[in-house]
Order: sequence, then structure tokens, then C-alpha cells
Amino acid sequence: MKLRNAVVVLTGASSGIGRAAALQFADEGCKLVLAARDVAALDEVVQQCNTRGGEAIAVPTNVDDDASVRALRDQAVARFGTIDVWVNDAAHYVMGSVEETPLEAYRRVLETNFLGVVRGSQAALEVFRKKDRGVLINVGSVAGKSAYALASAYVASKHALHAFTEALRQELVGTAIEACIVAPGTVDTPLFQHAANYTGREIEAMKPIYAPERVARAIVSCAKRPRREVLIGLAPRVFSLSQMLMPWLWERMQPAAVARDHLGSGPVAPTPGNFDAPTGPHEVHGGWKERRSGGAKGAFLVGALALPLLIPLGRRLLS
Repeated sequence: MKLRNAVVVLTGASSGIGRAAALQFADEGCKLVLAARDVAALDEVVQQCNTRGGEAIAVPTNVDDDASVRALRDQAVARFGTIDVWVNDAAHYVMGSVEETPLEAYRRVLETNFLGVVRGSQAALEVFRKKDRGVLINVGSVAGKSAYALASAYVASKHALHAFTEALRQELVGTAIEACIVAPGTVDTPLFQHAANYTGREIEAMKPIYAPERVARAIVSCAKRPRREVLIGLAPRVFSLSQMLMPWLWERMQPAAVARDHLGSGPVAPTPGNFDAPTGPHEVHGGWKERRSGGAKGAFLVGALALPLLIPLGRRLLS
């Protein structure tokens, strides 16, 4: 697809990956309909996009609400006549043990991370079906390919997103409508500052850490040349293979890795994060830059340690 003048709807556009993707779509000359809950942050992104060659509008949207998502679709069509690309990026992050995480936190993260994607997909498909073409891009995660301790709510939501997209893709066989997943590992965004936290310790970005611009490039690339799934970096591949081929080892090693690298100092009080209202910062980056170089080394180390074990196990499975 040629992206100049293509109409792109993007949820979660006020910060992080969504904001980075909005700017890169603007560089391609797209018409952008940017959605998030924070009006002031959206207006700022719109201004940035319009100065970079895009034509952007802000539509304050809560993806937890059916009517809000339908209104997003309707305003996009009313302004630009159609929708060519729809990106579902809005998400919450939550950490805590199964016992300590409130049931309401499970409901809220599934409402946004999974049902918000379903709502967005249904809204997009209503437009795509009428012209028998369009690209749906759902932003997944390494957490949709593997699992790790103290993040069961988030992991469950991303597994649901991945399975939903795979099932939808089968329903679209024979059409010119594409359903894609972009699945990064840890990304340097404000996601962790926004997170609901029931661990008693500060949440930190877990290495290896990837730049949001890298994920944004993958999203834009998918819009141009759709692919069923794009994994960002080495970590998603190694982690998913490790859990599949060595589940017993993964289950023993991962809890200690999470406690060591994903949690900081404490004690800190429980918080619902940005469930009820948007919170700052609303930037592309989350301020984890100083850890990014160590993250690359961490990814190499993970791969170096895992591959000698994975190769013979893989051969055994294939023999």
C-alpha cells in the first residue's frame, strides 16, 4: 500500500509506541485520526504530525467504551471518507502476584488490552468490508508469546490479543483485508510509569530494552507491506522458543529474573496506575535510555545461553 494520503486510525497515540508511530506515519504523508483519553497530549501530537507533513486530527477516545470506539470510526470516515489502516495500540500494564492483584485489575486490563482491540477491529472491519481492503495492525507483545511471573493479567491479555488476531486472519482468507501483529519485547516508553502496581516495589523496564521508534518503523512497514506477525528483536524469539522447548527451565529461571531486573526498590504503596484517568508522562520515551545499551548486551547473552540448548532440542523435535 502507498501510504501518502492513506487514512490511518491509531489508538494509544498520546505516548510511547503509538505516539512514535503517529510521527512516522506523518512523515509518510498520511491522514491521521489519533485516539487516546488525554485531550491535551493528543493535541500536542496532532501539532507535531501536522508540522511533519501529515494531516492529523484528535479524537478523544476510551477504547473500553463501545460507543466511543464507534464514534472514533465515524469521525474518521466523516472527515476523510474512509479508513485504510487501523492500529490498535492502547494498553495498560499491571504487575502483582495472582493473590495480590485485585480481580478488578484483571477486568480492567482485559477490557482495554483485549476487548479494546476487539472493539477497534470490529469498527475497522465494518469499513474494510465495504471496499474489500484494509490493514488492521494489533500491537502485541513478547508477553503474547511467552509468560512471566507477576504479570499474569497483562500476559493473559496479550495472549488473548494474539489468539484473536490469528483467528480473525483465518476469517479474512480470500479477501484483501490483512490482520497483522507487531510484537515487541520491552520498549523504552512510559508504560511502566503508567502501570498498575501491586508488587510492593517499583517497576522498572526489563532488559533487553528496544527503542519505540524501532517498533513504530515495523508498524509503518506492516501498513505498506502487511505481514502476519512481526517480532521485534531477539528477545521475543528466544523467550517463546525457550518456553516451548524448555518449559521446566523457563519456569525456574524466569521468576528470579523478573524479581532481579523488572522490580526496583521498595516498599511502594499499591496503585491502580492510569486505569481511571490518564497520567503522565506523555512522551515517546520512558526515560530508560541509560539501560538500553545494557539491554542489547542482555539480548545477546540470552541468545548465547539459549541457543546451545535449543538447537539439539529442536533437532530432536524435528527428527
